[in-house]
Parts: sequence; C-alpha cells; structure tokens
Amino acid sequence: MANASTSHELPRHIAIVMDGNGRWARRRLLPRIAGHRQGVDALRRCIRACAERGVQVLTVFAFSSENWSRPQDEVSGLMELLGKALTREVPQLQRAGIRLHFVGERQALSEGMRHALAQAEADTTGNAGMVLNVCFNYGGRWDIVQAAARLAERGAPITEATLAGAMALAHVPDPDLLIRTGGEQRISNFLLWQCAYSELYFTDCLWPDFDAAALDAALAAYAGRERRFGRTSEQLAQAGAAG
Repeated sequence: MANASTSHELPRHIAIVMDGNGRWARRRLLPRIAGHRQGVDALRRCIRACAERGVQVLTVFAFSSENWSRPQDEVSGLMELLGKALTREVPQLQRAGIRLHFVGERQALSEGMRHALAQAEADTTGNAGMVLNVCFNYGGRWDIVQAAARLAERGAPITEATLAGAMALAHVPDPDLLIRTGGEQRISNFLLWQCAYSELYFTDCLWPDFDAAALDAALAAYAGRERRFGRTSEQLAQAGAAG
C-alpha cells in the first residue's frame, strides 16, 4: 500500500510500459521483431541501472493480454524471443542477485513456456537483491477480476485490503513511479489498481533507445514531485518538521 514520502526519495518501485519497439524498427526500415530484440537489450541496461541506483522493485510490461491480436508472425517472434532471453538472461540475473517474477495469465501459453517461466522463477527465488516483475500476458482488468474471484472462491470479504492482498503484485509495494516510453500518454491497462497514486512520467524516447541517462531524467522528474496522497502541502511540511 502507498505511503507518503518526501519529494526527493528514490522510488522504491518503478513500473515501465516499454513502448516504441516497432516504431524504432520502422524508422530503420527493419522488421518489427528487430525492434523487440533491441528492446531486450534496453531492458538489460535498465535492470542494471536500476539495481545500481538502489531501486528495490522494477516491473515491466512485456506483453499485454491485448497483444495476442497483433500479426501472428510478430506474436510468434515475441514468444521465441522470450524463450531465448530466458536462456541467456536468467544466469545473469542470478549472478546479480535479482529475483524474477512473471506476472500474468499463463494458461494461454504453451506447456513448455509455462515450465520455462516457472523454472526461471525457481532459479532466482533465493536472491535477495532487486525484484524484477515481468508482466507477460497481463492486463490490469484481468488482475482485478482474478483477485476478486479468488476472494469469492474462499468466501472472503472483498475490501481494499483483501483485494490488494489477492493481486498479482501483492508481494511488492505499489509503484512509486510509472514510466512510459514512446510518446504515448496512457497506461494501457497496466497496473490499474496498483498505480492509483503513482507518479506518471511520459517520454518521447523509444524503448530501444532508453538508457541510463533517460532513466536518470525520469528520476530527476520524480524527485521534483510532491506526493501528497490526499493531504495538503502544509500537512506534509508539518509532518516533515515533526519527523
């Protein structure tokens, strides 16, 4: 659950909508999958930069539940890319002490892919460093529905606290900062519940071009925000003085 923080704290939890891979490729007269491959490289850089800066949780939107409607060759290419990335990247995450979680509906994935995701999580489960959540076949509305369904199945009361505890990201605090690359200014069914009080940061930078400098620009913008959580600036000042 969200807690008030001073304006200059580093965000504990950063969420990113990694947008712009296709446009990056199109501008270079390359197939869209080439942009997605470059996007994996950008994610590797971002993970390293976040860990170096002391971010505790990074959550990225890798594949939405709506992305199945994309051309079949692109969807197939994304699935193949994920499989290769798991083989190549998980050992590096393990060495870096990063704990990996895949968040989303897995029934639509092949049995082999489900096994690969579970194995990647198991391989990093003992790590004590930054938590990396990869939202794959995820949608914010799906998340709320599945949480409510789980509570109803148990006969549990549906309150803000119980619903939050049944969400797919209940293992981490809500995002402090949501970054979207690619110039679009919407959250596209990403973490609808969890981002109720997140600071939003939109950049025209296409995801394959996102680097440590772009991350630092987002962090600098975040540092200038005043997070009030319904309170007034005067109340925050008084609380700061008392602390």
